[in-house]
Order: sequence, then structure tokens, then C-alpha cells
Amino acid sequence: MTENVWGYRETSGRLQGVDLTGFKVEAVDGGIGKVDKHSDEAGSAYIVVDTGPWIFGKEVLLPAGTVSRIDLDDETVYVDRTKEQIKNAPEFHRDKHLQDEAYRAEIGTYYDIGGPFGGRLI
Repeated sequence: MTENVWGYRETSGRLQGVDLTGFKVEAVDGGIGKVDKHSDEAGSAYIVVDTGPWIFGKEVLLPAGTVSRIDLDDETVYVDRTKEQIKNAPEFHRDKHLQDEAYRAEIGTYYDIGGPFGGRLI
């Protein structure tokens, strides 16, 4: 792994202490919802996105490493994955998966740089 998928990139513009809850989330090909929860925990940072009607009101967990940029003025988080990649990610249930290490390993592999299902777009 060339980069920790569970940490924000230095170039993302992430500022400690800024609450991302309610920020819009944009995939490379359009909006996917709003941040419902986020964590800045070292080595385990993520955002939970409420997809609203886009994926029938489901939530998705995105590791912080998928965040390419945060625009504080527009309150928008940009991720470097397509809507299709996000939609096809392992299903997320907050009550079941938020603290589940096996799920985190699965989602980490899915979104890992160069991973079989994720990988940064070139």
C-alpha cells in the first residue's frame, strides 16, 4: 500500500476541529449525498455519507484517503471515486459495521490505492 486509506491526504485541506457534518459530498461524476458523521481518529479516519434518494436512503462509509479535497467555503467534500464505485462498495450498516474491524479491513481493501475494486482514478 502506497498510502494509508484511513488517513486524510496532506493536500485535502482537512483542518482539525472543523465539523464536516452536513457538508455535501461530490464523487468525480456528481453528488452522492451529505456527511452524516466523520472521524479524525489517527489511522482510522472516515466519513459516513447519507446518500438520500441516490441509493435509496442508505449510508456509505468512505475512508478519509478517498477525500481528494475539502472546500470549506462551499461546504463540500470531494472524493476521487465514481458514483458506481461507491454504490458497489460493501454494504454499510452503522450499528453493525462502525466498530467492526473485519468490515474496516474489507472496506479498506475495496478502496485501497491500487486495490482490486477501488484504486485512485488516473
